[in-house]
Amino acid sequence: MKTEETDDIVWKDRKHILGMPISFTRYYIKNGRLYLSKGLLNTEENELLLYRILDVKFKRSLADKIFGVGTITLFTCDKTDNVLVIHKVKNSAKVRDLISNMVEEARAQIRVTGKEIYGVGDDDLFGHTGDDR
Repeated sequence: MKTEETDDIVWKDRKHILGMPISFTRYYIKNGRLYLSKGLLNTEENELLLYRILDVKFKRSLADKIFGVGTITLFTCDKTDNVLVIHKVKNSAKVRDLISNMVEEARAQIRVTGKEIYGVGDDDLFGHTGDDR
């Protein structure tokens, strides 16, 4: 029986070590947000709104290809984490495509403009206000 909490999850995986999901780093996408949870005894969870992702980088080494994993790096306009790395997940090319498509859908759905994405206005990405440029 599915719970209401797991019904909304679009994708989930763990960081894989030697191709096996034995780490305590978990990733999932739910309700237009990407969540990263790390730790067993001390847990840290990060939440990122998908529309705040600016660019996506995909990387696979030879060992990653052998074990069927890859790493996706997300560059964001989030103030707490402007770079978020999804380490060594299965079907990484499909996950990258899923994230890219969901980012575009989220932006279209809430009608986000370039000004809102890049933080232009009060402060730019480097923390400069209009007065000190």
